[in-house]
Amino acid sequence: MLLIGGTVPDEGLHLILGEAIFDGTNLSVDGRSIPCFQGTAALVSAACVTAAFLKSAPPRVLLIGDDGRGSGSRQIYDYLTRHAAELSPGILVLHYMLPVMGLMKRVCESMDKLPQSPFLIADAAAMYAAKAAALAPRFDVFTPDLSELAFLADPDASHPAYVSRHLFESDILRAPEMVETAYRHGNAAKMLFIKGATDYIAREGRIIETISDPDVPSLEAIGGTGDTISGMLGALVAGGLSPLEAARVAARANRVAGLYAGAGPATKIKDIVAALPAVFRDHLDQWRHLKNPLPGRQERTDE
Repeated sequence: MLLIGGTVPDEGLHLILGEAIFDGTNLSVDGRSIPCFQGTAALVSAACVTAAFLKSAPPRVLLIGDDGRGSGSRQIYDYLTRHAAELSPGILVLHYMLPVMGLMKRVCESMDKLPQSPFLIADAAAMYAAKAAALAPRFDVFTPDLSELAFLADPDASHPAYVSRHLFESDILRAPEMVETAYRHGNAAKMLFIKGATDYIAREGRIIETISDPDVPSLEAIGGTGDTISGMLGALVAGGLSPLEAARVAARANRVAGLYAGAGPATKIKDIVAALPAVFRDHLDQWRHLKNPLPGRQERTDE
């Protein structure tokens, strides 16, 4: 079962747990309508349409409003800790949550006590908490952008705001160096999916694949297109794909959805999500077993 935990910027949203549905325009969780903007709502929407295409169970979502002061986030941490056995997720995706190291440790400890520990994916602030709490190697996938990769590579930073080098000076050409550094200091998950104009997939301290086609520059300006990748990845793993297959598919699907949606200045993230079923219909079978090693690198077979 896929479980997604996160917050949305709606102070009036009390803690809800239930199945999520995206109908092509609107997102609802346990019958409550949630605006499909960027952030956790975009992640959940992408997971919904991916699961529906794969004929998997809809994702369950643990969601609450948080105005940035952390009250909602703490309720998410607490619920996950106290109800781990009841929830028993097979895949757990954690997203926007105030990065509280001690609370993230409690969540992971509770999940590790289950008969089968869940496959863990972290993005955004949940990833910051996992790294700062020295829990990164416990996670199966992190999905940073380039600036967040700089944070993972800085052994002393507890939050991206405190990274030793200015985030906006992060150079894509330094991605291999930053990947190696993040792994060397134990600040990376088992697999990294680095989101950007070129997507990188890394394991064991090195980049094993790059994905840059199709190139859709207009996607970079649409808020939420990184969140959709994390949602798809979780749903694809829940649907039976290996993590590497899921990363390959999510990267390409996001890009092609931009083409299908005619991405431009007025495009909303819900338009990209709504294009995903057609993208999967046209390309999923081809992408599932596509091998795309970097030039000169031998493709691993232990996926």
